[in-house]
Amino acid sequence: MTRKKKTRSLADKVTLRTGRRKDYRKWRHENPEELAPSNRYVQKKRRQRKAQAANKLARQRSAPTLELHPRRDDNDNDGAS
Repeated sequence: MTRKKKTRSLADKVTLRTGRRKDYRKWRHENPEELAPSNRYVQKKRRQRKAQAANKLARQRSAPTLELHPRRDDNDNDGAS
């Protein structure tokens, strides 16, 4: 017995008369409430974004401050500029 391959595509979950892309686009336009992502997925992504922002902030705070234009000594004139 063969098992059906799992898919992430919404096109397979929708029963359409012809199965054509144009029909699916039309159906999607008419039924936007059926295409919303699940709450679990939304919460997971929100947690990921929050963690990523916290990690970025921690990296920025732990990084050394660099001067944009470091000061040069006056006697450091070797002619190359």
